[in-house]
Amino acid sequence: MAISDSPRSDVPARPATAPDETVNGSDGSTSRHSGHRSRPTVEVGLGFGRVDDATRAHDLRRMKRLATGLLLVATVIFLLARWWEVEGGPVWVGYVRAMAEAGMVGALADWFAVTALFRRPLGLPIPHTAIIPTKKDMLGNSLGDFVGENFLAEHVVRDKLGRVQVAARVGGWLSEPANADRVTAELATAARGVVTVLRDEDVQEVIEQILVRKLMERPLGPPLGAVLAGVLADGAHHRLVDLVCDHAYEWVEENRERLVGMVTERAPSWSPRFVDGMIADRVYTEVRNFAWAVKTDPEHKLRLAIDTFLVEFAGDLQNDPDTIERVERVKQQVVAHPDVQAFIGQAWSTIKRLILDAAEDPSSALRTRVRDGLLAFGARLNEDAELRAKIDGWLADAAGYVVRHYRGEITTLITDTVARWDAEETSRKVELQVGRDLQFIRINGTVVGALAGLVIYTVGQLAFG
Repeated sequence: MAISDSPRSDVPARPATAPDETVNGSDGSTSRHSGHRSRPTVEVGLGFGRVDDATRAHDLRRMKRLATGLLLVATVIFLLARWWEVEGGPVWVGYVRAMAEAGMVGALADWFAVTALFRRPLGLPIPHTAIIPTKKDMLGNSLGDFVGENFLAEHVVRDKLGRVQVAARVGGWLSEPANADRVTAELATAARGVVTVLRDEDVQEVIEQILVRKLMERPLGPPLGAVLAGVLADGAHHRLVDLVCDHAYEWVEENRERLVGMVTERAPSWSPRFVDGMIADRVYTEVRNFAWAVKTDPEHKLRLAIDTFLVEFAGDLQNDPDTIERVERVKQQVVAHPDVQAFIGQAWSTIKRLILDAAEDPSSALRTRVRDGLLAFGARLNEDAELRAKIDGWLADAAGYVVRHYRGEITTLITDTVARWDAEETSRKVELQVGRDLQFIRINGTVVGALAGLVIYTVGQLAFG
């Protein structure tokens, strides 16, 4: 455990006293304290907290001084004890000398071991030293293999996802209105960003190439015929026929005078007026009766004739070259129409404006529907255990597929990154991270070596003294 004078970056600095807080002085007076004073932070562990490099370097130097100081203390004690022992000192001096001597050996051995990780001790080309600079790429490959085999194994990923229960957590989170609003706002922001980044001319070109050109390249008759044939097979067109028949009868009912006038206007000039009126009334009555019969009789001959015509027309659209060619000519005429061309040219601008307006307005129909959809989806996830299990299964399968087929590509992020690092810089960074704690090895080596030396010397004295 070490106490750092510099604040941790991941711990918010808290004032020792609140701003402008009254502080009682030793003489009974009071004063106003203004500002913040950082409190010392206690660091425990291997030093992987979010500490800046300057703080790490300061702690490393302090621990090195402490470990070296213990070595010097052991050296001084050894020299004094050895001198006293030679000069005929008391028996216990031998125990002190052996203890200090073993402590020196332990301290030097651990100093060599720790230093050999990062550099060559004393600059000497000793084999198997400066391990991190010289074995950097090998260490990166080993680290990548370790991560791939132990963290990116398919059974590990599946087990972790199964225990996390992603669907249940997402459902509980999304069912909260505040969270649904947040996701909706983020989606709106993303939509605005995407729409703003896209160049209008590029999108317009894509629309023309993908939609218009594809429409012009492919014959329109066969797919229209297939759709019409499906509609006829389901009988969905009967409602449209009913609607047309209803409107036709209503039109006849509402336009009696018009129909009668059309008949009388076309009557011969020599025909008497009352005869023209009788004929017109008779014609109107027959037309009205016919329209009523078509409206009320589902099996009327006209309805059957319409069905027969539509079925034949659907077949012609798919198989008759003349009909297909006529549809193509109509299609080209429609696409070439100035109004249609103007609409195509302005399509992206219109769509873009609609998207931006909807994304900007929190009360827009689009954002409201997205929010309601998210809330409904979250509620369904909370209530439907089968859906949760299905989604969790999909996620596990997807993650399993990724790690099964792309684990090597993922671990190359580690190996390639380490390979790009400069050897000396890598050694320095690693030493800043863990070097402070490695100094405890030197300290422990000094202490444990001294105790071991004392025990060994004592056992030797008891056995042979």
